[in-house]
Amino acid sequence: MHDYRTRRRIEFADTDLSGLTHFARFFVFMESAEHEFLRSLGAGPGTFTDEEGRRIGWPRAAASCEYLAPAHYGDEIEIEVRVVRKGTTSLTYGFELRRGETLLARGRITAVCCELGGPGGPRPIPLPAALAARLSSAAGAGREPRGGSPGSRTASCTSRYVRF
Repeated sequence: MHDYRTRRRIEFADTDLSGLTHFARFFVFMESAEHEFLRSLGAGPGTFTDEEGRRIGWPRAAASCEYLAPAHYGDEIEIEVRVVRKGTTSLTYGFELRRGETLLARGRITAVCCELGGPGGPRPIPLPAALAARLSSAAGAGREPRGGSPGSRTASCTSRYVRF
């Protein structure tokens, strides 16, 4: 659907006592790249109020990351974001994090467009029409980010507080 690439440098705060990037920071990197991607499309990445006055947000339904190679303090990495699935109420992103040609990690996040603050908690609603149209007209539909390797380590987190 739509590709987006961004770069960042691994900061001291991203690392653990061994000098490697802490595994949880990869989720932060993916979320930051997702936010940049949404801004590039003219969409609000956080909570916003739509034209109907509803408070809208993007709670996570699932998140995972495969760790393929370590990243160190000072490394400059590239993060590729791709929408691999556009549902009626959700987006699933694929991520690749690289240092040069070295694939460091591959992840996925599914975010659900929800009306927030209602009496029953978050309620899924259709994607904003303008965002859905921009995603539909973009190239690369449904392709996963490239590559991977056997023997990778995986961490995942799944949330079930939003009913689909």
